[in-house]
Amino acid sequence: MTSTVSKLSGLREVIAAARGQGGGATPVISFDAHRRSVLVTGATGFVGQHLVRALLQDGHRVFALSRQPEAAARLFDGRVECVGSMEALPPQTRIEVVVNLAGARILGPRWSAARKEALRRSRIGLTRQVVDWIARADHKPFLLLNASAIGYYGIQRIGDESELDESSPPQPVFMSDLCREWEEAAGGAAQYGVQVECMRFGLVVGVGGALPMMLLPILLGLGGRLGSGRQWLSWIHVDDVVGGMAHRWRHALAHPRPGAIGASNFTAPECVTQAQFSEAAARIWRRPSFMPTPGWPLRLVLGEQSDLLLEGQRVAPRRLQREGFAFRYPGIAQALASLKGA
Repeated sequence: MTSTVSKLSGLREVIAAARGQGGGATPVISFDAHRRSVLVTGATGFVGQHLVRALLQDGHRVFALSRQPEAAARLFDGRVECVGSMEALPPQTRIEVVVNLAGARILGPRWSAARKEALRRSRIGLTRQVVDWIARADHKPFLLLNASAIGYYGIQRIGDESELDESSPPQPVFMSDLCREWEEAAGGAAQYGVQVECMRFGLVVGVGGALPMMLLPILLGLGGRLGSGRQWLSWIHVDDVVGGMAHRWRHALAHPRPGAIGASNFTAPECVTQAQFSEAAARIWRRPSFMPTPGWPLRLVLGEQSDLLLEGQRVAPRRLQREGFAFRYPGIAQALASLKGA
Protein backbone atom coordinates (compact mmCIF):
# COMPACT_ATOMS: atom_id res chain seq x y z
CA MET A 1 0.00 0.00 0.00
CA THR A 2 2.80 2.40 0.94
CA SER A 3 4.54 1.65 -2.37
CA THR A 4 1.37 2.43 -4.33
CA VAL A 5 0.86 5.73 -2.50
CA SER A 6 4.49 6.65 -3.16
CA LYS A 7 4.10 5.94 -6.87
CA LEU A 8 0.91 7.99 -7.08
CA SER A 9 2.59 10.87 -5.28
CA GLY A 10 5.46 10.79 -7.74
CA LEU A 11 3.01 10.62 -10.62
CA ARG A 12 1.18 13.70 -9.35
CA GLU A 13 4.51 15.54 -9.18
CA VAL A 14 5.38 14.71 -12.77
CA ILE A 15 1.90 15.59 -14.09
CA ALA A 16 2.07 18.95 -12.30
CA ALA A 17 5.51 19.54 -13.81
CA ALA A 18 4.24 18.72 -17.29
CA ARG A 19 1.49 21.31 -16.84
CA GLY A 20 3.99 23.91 -15.63
CA GLN A 21 2.70 23.95 -12.04
CA GLY A 22 5.15 24.58 -9.25
CA GLY A 23 8.89 24.52 -9.71
CA GLY A 24 10.73 26.08 -6.84
CA ALA A 25 12.33 29.52 -6.52
CA THR A 26 14.34 31.03 -9.35
CA PRO A 27 17.90 31.60 -8.13
CA VAL A 28 19.14 35.19 -8.09
CA ILE A 29 21.40 35.63 -11.11
CA SER A 30 23.33 38.79 -11.99
CA PHE A 31 23.15 39.68 -15.67
CA ASP A 32 24.37 43.25 -15.60
CA ALA A 33 25.20 46.04 -13.18
CA HIS A 34 22.93 48.34 -15.18
CA ARG A 35 19.20 48.09 -15.78
CA ARG A 36 18.67 47.00 -19.39
CA SER A 37 15.69 46.64 -21.73
CA VAL A 38 15.43 43.05 -22.92
CA LEU A 39 13.22 41.44 -25.56
CA VAL A 40 12.49 37.73 -24.99
CA THR A 41 10.76 35.59 -27.60
CA GLY A 42 9.40 32.27 -26.39
CA ALA A 43 8.96 33.93 -22.99
CA THR A 44 6.09 31.67 -21.92
CA GLY A 45 7.97 28.46 -22.68
CA PHE A 46 9.79 26.33 -20.12
CA VAL A 47 13.19 28.05 -20.42
CA GLY A 48 11.63 31.41 -21.24
CA GLN A 49 9.69 31.59 -17.98
CA HIS A 50 12.81 30.87 -15.94
CA LEU A 51 14.74 33.51 -17.88
CA VAL A 52 12.08 36.22 -17.58
CA ARG A 53 11.71 35.73 -13.84
CA ALA A 54 15.49 35.88 -13.40
CA LEU A 55 15.67 39.08 -15.44
CA LEU A 56 12.90 40.66 -13.37
CA GLN A 57 14.65 39.65 -10.15
CA ASP A 58 17.79 41.35 -11.43
CA GLY A 59 15.87 44.56 -12.09
CA HIS A 60 15.63 44.61 -15.89
CA ARG A 61 12.78 45.82 -18.09
CA VAL A 62 11.39 42.90 -20.08
CA PHE A 63 9.44 42.86 -23.33
CA ALA A 64 7.92 39.53 -24.35
CA LEU A 65 6.84 38.36 -27.79
CA SER A 66 3.86 36.02 -27.48
CA ARG A 67 1.03 34.88 -29.73
CA GLN A 68 -1.22 35.49 -26.70
CA PRO A 69 0.08 38.74 -25.20
CA GLU A 70 -2.76 39.15 -22.68
CA ALA A 71 -2.20 35.66 -21.26
CA ALA A 72 1.55 36.26 -21.17
CA ALA A 73 1.04 39.50 -19.25
CA ARG A 74 -1.09 37.66 -16.68
CA LEU A 75 1.52 34.91 -16.38
CA PHE A 76 4.10 37.47 -15.26
CA ASP A 77 1.68 39.45 -13.06
CA GLY A 78 1.68 42.45 -15.39
CA ARG A 79 5.40 43.06 -14.88
CA VAL A 80 6.30 42.33 -18.51
CA GLU A 81 5.37 44.39 -21.59
CA CYS A 82 3.92 41.92 -24.10
CA VAL A 83 3.47 42.21 -27.86
CA GLY A 84 1.79 39.80 -30.26
CA SER A 85 4.17 40.32 -33.20
CA MET A 86 7.44 42.02 -34.07
CA GLU A 87 5.46 44.51 -36.17
CA ALA A 88 3.65 45.59 -32.99
CA LEU A 89 6.94 46.63 -31.38
CA PRO A 90 7.67 50.25 -32.44
CA PRO A 91 11.13 50.67 -34.03
CA GLN A 92 11.90 53.53 -31.64
CA THR A 93 11.65 51.13 -28.66
CA ARG A 94 15.06 50.89 -27.06
CA ILE A 95 16.01 47.20 -26.79
CA GLU A 96 19.56 46.48 -25.66
CA VAL A 97 19.52 42.67 -25.55
CA VAL A 98 17.39 40.21 -27.52
CA VAL A 99 17.00 36.61 -26.35
CA ASN A 100 15.35 34.54 -29.08
CA LEU A 101 13.98 31.29 -27.64
CA ALA A 102 10.88 30.80 -29.79
CA GLY A 103 10.35 27.51 -31.59
CA ALA A 104 7.80 24.71 -31.80
CA ARG A 105 8.51 21.56 -29.78
CA ILE A 106 10.83 19.33 -31.81
CA LEU A 107 9.51 16.02 -30.44
CA GLY A 108 6.02 15.27 -31.65
CA PRO A 109 4.36 14.05 -34.83
CA ARG A 110 6.48 12.35 -37.48
CA TRP A 111 8.70 14.66 -39.50
CA SER A 112 6.56 14.80 -42.61
CA ALA A 113 7.28 17.49 -45.17
CA ALA A 114 4.55 19.65 -43.59
CA ARG A 115 5.88 19.08 -40.07
CA LYS A 116 9.44 19.97 -41.14
CA GLU A 117 8.18 23.16 -42.74
CA ALA A 118 6.29 24.08 -39.55
CA LEU A 119 9.45 23.56 -37.47
CA ARG A 120 11.47 25.69 -39.88
CA ARG A 121 8.84 28.42 -39.85
CA SER A 122 8.68 28.53 -36.04
CA ARG A 123 12.44 28.91 -35.76
CA ILE A 124 13.96 30.32 -38.92
CA GLY A 125 10.93 32.36 -39.97
CA LEU A 126 10.52 33.97 -36.55
CA THR A 127 14.26 34.64 -36.27
CA ARG A 128 14.18 36.46 -39.62
CA GLN A 129 11.33 38.61 -38.27
CA VAL A 130 13.50 39.50 -35.26
CA VAL A 131 16.43 40.41 -37.52
CA ASP A 132 14.11 42.49 -39.75
CA TRP A 133 12.98 44.41 -36.65
CA ILE A 134 16.62 45.01 -35.68
CA ALA A 135 17.20 46.40 -39.17
CA ARG A 136 14.36 48.90 -38.60
CA ALA A 137 15.21 49.73 -35.00
CA ASP A 138 16.40 53.25 -34.20
CA HIS A 139 18.67 51.86 -31.45
CA LYS A 140 20.36 48.55 -32.26
CA PRO A 141 20.77 45.94 -29.50
CA PHE A 142 24.35 45.18 -28.57
CA LEU A 143 23.62 41.45 -28.16
CA LEU A 144 21.42 38.74 -29.65
CA LEU A 145 21.34 35.47 -27.71
CA ASN A 146 19.78 32.96 -30.08
CA ALA A 147 18.62 29.48 -29.16
CA SER A 148 19.88 26.49 -31.11
CA ALA A 149 20.41 22.86 -30.13
CA ILE A 150 23.04 20.14 -30.09
CA GLY A 151 21.06 18.60 -32.92
CA TYR A 152 23.41 20.85 -34.93
CA TYR A 153 25.95 18.01 -34.74
CA GLY A 154 23.62 15.39 -36.15
CA ILE A 155 23.84 11.92 -34.61
CA GLN A 156 26.66 10.01 -32.97
CA ARG A 157 26.71 6.28 -33.51
CA ILE A 158 26.61 3.89 -30.56
CA GLY A 159 30.11 3.11 -29.34
CA ASP A 160 31.63 6.42 -30.46
CA GLU A 161 33.05 7.98 -27.29
CA SER A 162 34.61 11.07 -28.85
CA GLU A 163 33.46 14.43 -27.51
CA LEU A 164 31.85 17.00 -29.78
CA ASP A 165 32.74 20.64 -29.20
CA GLU A 166 31.82 23.91 -30.87
CA SER A 167 34.24 23.24 -33.75
CA SER A 168 32.58 19.93 -34.67
CA PRO A 169 30.81 20.05 -38.06
CA PRO A 170 27.11 19.57 -38.82
CA GLN A 171 25.79 16.56 -40.75
CA PRO A 172 23.49 16.29 -43.79
CA VAL A 173 20.41 15.29 -41.74
CA PHE A 174 17.25 17.27 -41.00
CA MET A 175 17.88 18.15 -37.34
CA SER A 176 21.39 19.35 -38.19
CA ASP A 177 20.15 21.38 -41.17
CA LEU A 178 17.40 22.92 -39.01
CA CYS A 179 19.86 24.15 -36.38
CA ARG A 180 22.38 25.34 -38.98
CA GLU A 181 19.73 27.35 -40.85
CA TRP A 182 18.43 28.73 -37.55
CA GLU A 183 21.90 29.98 -36.61
CA GLU A 184 22.45 31.40 -40.08
CA ALA A 185 19.20 33.37 -39.81
CA ALA A 186 20.31 34.81 -36.45
CA GLY A 187 23.69 35.69 -37.96
CA GLY A 188 21.90 38.20 -40.18
CA ALA A 189 21.81 40.58 -37.20
CA ALA A 190 25.61 40.87 -37.29
CA GLN A 191 25.47 43.18 -40.31
CA TYR A 192 23.81 45.77 -38.04
CA GLY A 193 26.65 45.67 -35.52
CA VAL A 194 24.92 43.24 -33.16
CA GLN A 195 27.03 40.60 -31.43
CA VAL A 196 25.33 37.26 -32.08
CA GLU A 197 25.74 34.30 -29.72
CA CYS A 198 24.08 30.99 -30.60
CA MET A 199 23.29 28.70 -27.66
CA ARG A 200 23.29 24.99 -28.57
CA PHE A 201 21.09 23.48 -25.86
CA GLY A 202 21.25 19.89 -24.74
CA LEU A 203 18.32 18.30 -22.91
CA VAL A 204 17.23 20.96 -20.41
CA VAL A 205 16.53 19.36 -17.03
CA GLY A 206 14.02 21.07 -14.76
CA VAL A 207 10.45 21.08 -13.55
CA GLY A 208 8.83 21.24 -16.97
CA GLY A 209 10.05 20.66 -20.50
CA ALA A 210 10.78 17.07 -21.54
CA LEU A 211 11.84 15.76 -18.13
CA PRO A 212 8.39 14.96 -16.66
CA MET A 213 7.58 12.56 -19.49
CA MET A 214 11.05 11.03 -19.27
CA LEU A 215 10.51 10.38 -15.56
CA LEU A 216 7.01 8.96 -15.95
CA PRO A 217 8.01 5.32 -16.60
CA ILE A 218 10.57 5.50 -13.79
CA LEU A 219 8.02 6.82 -11.29
CA LEU A 220 5.66 4.03 -12.34
CA GLY A 221 8.37 1.45 -11.67
CA LEU A 222 8.83 0.74 -15.38
CA GLY A 223 12.17 2.48 -15.91
CA GLY A 224 15.15 1.00 -17.67
CA ARG A 225 17.25 1.31 -20.78
CA LEU A 226 15.77 2.68 -23.98
CA GLY A 227 17.05 0.84 -27.03
CA SER A 228 20.66 -0.10 -26.31
CA GLY A 229 20.84 2.35 -23.39
CA ARG A 230 24.38 3.20 -24.57
CA GLN A 231 23.39 6.34 -26.47
CA TRP A 232 24.83 9.54 -25.06
CA LEU A 233 22.55 12.00 -23.28
CA SER A 234 23.93 15.53 -23.15
CA TRP A 235 21.88 17.57 -20.68
CA ILE A 236 21.95 20.79 -18.63
CA HIS A 237 20.00 22.01 -15.61
CA VAL A 238 17.66 24.91 -16.37
CA ASP A 239 19.37 27.07 -13.72
CA ASP A 240 22.66 26.62 -15.58
CA VAL A 241 20.94 27.54 -18.85
CA VAL A 242 19.88 30.88 -17.37
CA GLY A 243 23.24 31.28 -15.66
CA GLY A 244 24.98 30.53 -18.95
CA MET A 245 22.96 33.24 -20.68
CA ALA A 246 23.99 35.71 -17.99
CA HIS A 247 27.60 34.61 -18.48
CA ARG A 248 27.41 35.15 -22.26
CA TRP A 249 25.84 38.59 -21.64
CA ARG A 250 28.57 39.64 -19.18
CA HIS A 251 31.25 38.26 -21.49
CA ALA A 252 29.88 40.35 -24.37
CA LEU A 253 30.10 43.47 -22.19
CA ALA A 254 33.63 42.67 -21.02
CA HIS A 255 34.84 41.63 -24.49
CA PRO A 256 32.69 43.55 -26.99
CA ARG A 257 32.83 42.28 -30.57
CA PRO A 258 30.21 44.20 -32.58
CA GLY A 259 29.12 42.18 -35.59
CA ALA A 260 30.78 38.97 -34.41
CA ILE A 261 29.03 35.59 -34.45
CA GLY A 262 29.80 32.84 -31.92
CA ALA A 263 28.37 29.58 -30.62
CA SER A 264 28.45 27.83 -27.23
CA ASN A 265 27.36 24.36 -26.18
CA PHE A 266 24.91 24.61 -23.29
CA THR A 267 25.51 21.17 -21.79
CA ALA A 268 26.75 20.01 -18.39
CA PRO A 269 30.35 18.81 -17.99
CA GLU A 270 29.12 15.29 -17.15
CA CYS A 271 27.61 13.49 -20.11
CA VAL A 272 25.83 10.21 -19.32
CA THR A 273 24.34 7.37 -21.29
CA GLN A 274 20.59 6.91 -21.36
CA ALA A 275 20.92 3.86 -19.09
CA GLN A 276 23.00 5.84 -16.58
CA PHE A 277 20.38 8.59 -16.57
CA SER A 278 17.60 6.09 -15.84
CA GLU A 279 19.64 4.45 -13.08
CA ALA A 280 20.38 7.82 -11.44
CA ALA A 281 16.72 8.87 -11.55
CA ALA A 282 15.61 5.49 -10.20
CA ARG A 283 18.01 5.80 -7.24
CA ILE A 284 16.82 9.31 -6.39
CA TRP A 285 13.12 8.44 -6.61
CA ARG A 286 13.71 4.98 -5.10
CA ARG A 287 12.26 3.04 -7.98
CA PRO A 288 13.47 -0.04 -9.85
CA SER A 289 15.21 0.36 -13.21
CA PHE A 290 15.19 -2.97 -14.99
CA MET A 291 12.48 -2.74 -17.66
CA PRO A 292 14.07 -2.43 -21.14
CA THR A 293 12.20 -0.65 -23.92
CA PRO A 294 13.15 -1.85 -27.42
CA GLY A 295 14.03 0.75 -30.00
CA TRP A 296 12.11 -0.67 -32.95
CA PRO A 297 8.64 0.59 -31.86
CA LEU A 298 10.05 4.12 -31.69
CA ARG A 299 11.61 3.69 -35.13
CA LEU A 300 8.24 2.52 -36.42
CA VAL A 301 6.23 5.36 -34.87
CA LEU A 302 8.66 8.28 -35.12
CA GLY A 303 10.80 7.41 -38.13
CA GLU A 304 13.78 9.75 -38.56
CA GLN A 305 12.82 11.60 -35.35
CA SER A 306 13.64 8.51 -33.27
CA ASP A 307 17.35 9.27 -33.76
CA LEU A 308 16.94 11.99 -31.13
CA LEU A 309 16.13 9.29 -28.56
CA LEU A 310 18.12 6.29 -29.78
CA GLU A 311 21.40 7.76 -31.07
CA GLY A 312 22.32 10.88 -29.08
CA GLN A 313 25.49 12.95 -28.94
CA ARG A 314 28.34 13.36 -26.46
CA VAL A 315 28.67 17.14 -26.38
CA ALA A 316 31.17 19.07 -24.26
CA PRO A 317 30.69 22.73 -23.13
CA ARG A 318 34.23 23.65 -24.14
CA ARG A 319 33.71 27.39 -24.57
CA LEU A 320 31.89 27.90 -21.29
CA GLN A 321 34.54 25.85 -19.48
CA ARG A 322 37.38 27.74 -21.14
CA GLU A 323 35.86 31.03 -19.99
CA GLY A 324 35.53 29.80 -16.41
CA PHE A 325 31.76 29.41 -16.19
CA ALA A 326 30.88 27.72 -12.87
CA PHE A 327 28.12 25.14 -13.32
CA ARG A 328 25.68 24.99 -10.45
CA TYR A 329 24.83 21.38 -11.35
CA PRO A 330 27.75 19.68 -13.12
CA GLY A 331 26.52 16.12 -12.42
CA ILE A 332 23.24 14.39 -13.26
CA ALA A 333 22.64 12.97 -9.76
CA GLN A 334 22.95 16.41 -8.17
CA ALA A 335 20.74 17.97 -10.87
CA LEU A 336 17.95 15.42 -10.49
CA ALA A 337 18.11 15.51 -6.69
CA SER A 338 17.52 19.27 -6.82
CA LEU A 339 14.19 18.63 -8.55
CA LYS A 340 12.80 15.93 -6.29
CA GLY A 341 9.68 17.27 -4.60
CA ALA A 342 9.83 20.54 -6.56
